[in-house]
Amino acid sequence: MPPESLRPALAGVCGALNLPVDDQALDKLLSYLALLQRWNATYNLTAVRDPQEMLTQHLADCLAVVGPFRRELGSGTARRLLDVGSGGGLPGVVLAVLEPAWLVTCVDTVGKKAAFIRQAGVELGLRNLQAEHARVESLRAQPFDLITARAFASLPDLVRLTRHLLAPGAAWAAMKGKVPEAELAELPAGIEVFHVEPLSVPGLDAERCLIWMRESASGSPGLVHS
Repeated sequence: MPPESLRPALAGVCGALNLPVDDQALDKLLSYLALLQRWNATYNLTAVRDPQEMLTQHLADCLAVVGPFRRELGSGTARRLLDVGSGGGLPGVVLAVLEPAWLVTCVDTVGKKAAFIRQAGVELGLRNLQAEHARVESLRAQPFDLITARAFASLPDLVRLTRHLLAPGAAWAAMKGKVPEAELAELPAGIEVFHVEPLSVPGLDAERCLIWMRESASGSPGLVHS
């Protein structure tokens, strides 16, 4: 199924998520889907091959966090966001399309994935998108206002490997399926989980949530709030 034929379905997903999306943004998202499909044949960016399934399992899944991220960062406001273990650019590319004012940096240890994200940025005209081929614990950059990860590592590892990149007062927002109770219990001292946010992904019959974390002012483990 060609990506352009998925325009009504994509518009429906955005409508269900209360995300106003103009034709230009829809065009870019569909072009990104086409790029992901084309490069996937050679670079194995995702195990999902069918464009309709890519729309539901990847684009819709990532679009579901746009609203929560806007609530945290503000829409149209200059902010720095890091997508750790971005793979094929999920959710980094989607966020860069929907929020041109955010500077989105995607980092991945696999060179071909970073190369794909750079190419996607060029072809989609996303000047606010950067890709780094690096181990995140070795990354040196200005601090970020939000650090996210979709399929990277456990919560304790995410915090441990990226703590040096978090701006004062900023937050982590980890995309997860079911609430990872064991991972939450193993978070290091000084990390507060201030919100476990359920997500509803249109067309996807599976549990999704965002784990919101920050440095605790008290320096002791924080309570989990729903």
